[in-house]
Amino acid sequence: MITSKELRNKWINFYESKGHVNIGAVSLIGDGTTGVMFNVAGMQPLMPYLLGKPHPQGTKLCNVQGCVRTVDIDSVGDATHFTFFEMMGNWSLGDYFKKEKTAWSFELLTKVFGFDKDKICSTVFEGDANTPRDDETAKLLVELGVKPENVFFMGKKDNWWELEGTVGTPCGPDNEWFYPRTDGKDSSDFLTSDRYVEIGNDVYMQYEKLEGGKYRELSAKNVDTGFGLDRLLLFLNGLDDGYKTDLFSGAVKYLEQVSNKDYDTDEKARKAIRIIADHVRTSVMLIGDKNGIVPSNTGAGYILRRLLRRAVRYCKNLEISPFEMQNVAKIFIENVYNDAYPLLVEKEDYILDEFGKEIKKFEATLVSGMKEFDKCITGITRKNEFMSAKDPAYVPETTISGKQAFRLYDTYGFPLELTVELALDLGFTVDTDGFNEAFKAHQEISKAQAGSAKGGLAEQTETTTKYHTATHIMLAGLRKMFGNGTEQKGSNITEERLRFDFNLDHKMTEEEIKQLENFVNDVIARKIDVVKSELPYREAVSLGAYGVFNAESDDQIVSIYTIDGVDVQICGGPHVNNTGDLGSFKIKKEESSSAGVRRIKAVLR
Repeated sequence: MITSKELRNKWINFYESKGHVNIGAVSLIGDGTTGVMFNVAGMQPLMPYLLGKPHPQGTKLCNVQGCVRTVDIDSVGDATHFTFFEMMGNWSLGDYFKKEKTAWSFELLTKVFGFDKDKICSTVFEGDANTPRDDETAKLLVELGVKPENVFFMGKKDNWWELEGTVGTPCGPDNEWFYPRTDGKDSSDFLTSDRYVEIGNDVYMQYEKLEGGKYRELSAKNVDTGFGLDRLLLFLNGLDDGYKTDLFSGAVKYLEQVSNKDYDTDEKARKAIRIIADHVRTSVMLIGDKNGIVPSNTGAGYILRRLLRRAVRYCKNLEISPFEMQNVAKIFIENVYNDAYPLLVEKEDYILDEFGKEIKKFEATLVSGMKEFDKCITGITRKNEFMSAKDPAYVPETTISGKQAFRLYDTYGFPLELTVELALDLGFTVDTDGFNEAFKAHQEISKAQAGSAKGGLAEQTETTTKYHTATHIMLAGLRKMFGNGTEQKGSNITEERLRFDFNLDHKMTEEEIKQLENFVNDVIARKIDVVKSELPYREAVSLGAYGVFNAESDDQIVSIYTIDGVDVQICGGPHVNNTGDLGSFKIKKEESSSAGVRRIKAVLR
């Protein structure tokens, strides 16, 4: 049986033997340059280089890249869906092309991994009015030993890669590799059955996309290869269940033991075990990433929270304590990914602590929320029984209203996705449009009620006033460090802390965080007066004042708060009279808020 560690090594060693450089993996968390929350494909971090930028490590590259895809969270629970997975990739940036790549992929599959060449099937581009059929790749495949009847020509939907909505970008046909799950007479059922599964593909970027759906040949052609480690591991070990590879076997065995349930014979338990194992693994990776995140109510943090809370619910289904998830996390950290992702081992205590905090938060939510959810179902059921007794033609209701779903969310902290999933288990649906309407109405009311609140303050007190002034000083420090293009993207202040979002294209280093702390504390130590003045908007801007403010006219009178030599901001207040009133400033956390936006949480002591 080949292990995941062996498979990673075989991939890297093979391509290094062909002159490639292992460039390693990048963060799972999107850095804001690609417009996505997570890296969802192995080639995604290479996009600038596939589009023409020279790579500092050369023209022949390889790696194993972790990816997170959450669009099909609800599908996790079957044998093949995962939210975290690894893509094994290699690239030619204007170097080798089809002849070398088809030969290497075939050699890897047959000689290194031992696939039967007579069972391998491959699809290539069939051509259309704008681009020719990829006969070159088809011919190369047959010459290598793929049976002619196992090569299938497919259309653009299946065997073409390009960036939608762009012009002037590279694109081209791809060659996808397939292998049967089970033996059959021949490949005549390739197009009609689900017996064959894609195990990898080679994309040939040989054209430039032009206006009007036209293309022209590129002089410098690229190759982009992607093979799924999890899926390939499945085939190499003759398995049809992704949760039986060594990536999951330890977690599955542990969950069987603590629940006293059998994975193979108990279908309900099997689904729960798969979901817990998958969601714990992905959560470990996201928290333990070098740009790691924590559960929150926005952006990537919300996805993480959803994964952890869904896993908690399935712990209840399995009749085990959700805190067992911490032990499952330890299995992934210490036994499965300790070599490939050593940072997880360094951050183990931190990861397990974040698990514990989120589980504890959701425990109370789940208990009270489930009671209210059960009341909703009971109410609908009783109404159906009553109406059916009066009128045999009555059509029973099977929908939880948007208002009920919103009450579960607003009062009991139940995410809409959880309500939908619980309802589905019982044969009910949820009026999601009604939920969205109720949510929007709630936001409008909240905005109206918060009209007098300033600067992100949850409530105006002496303490929150101090935090508000601290955000001004901190933003001044950020602008000094990263330029005047640095702007506030969100703020929330409570009695306990300040939370501040701002645009930045990278995770702040420890040195940068310390530099910012020192800047704020230096301003506090200098005990500078905070002076309020009122001027027409035009004059305020001419003095260098800035702020999150939309003036109705240049003559509108605005309030300006000046900290001499440090900051001049247009703001509605309130502020302390002197920076010396603030105490001391400490940054507790710097993390991603959304694509291209960072978040700082800080306290005053």
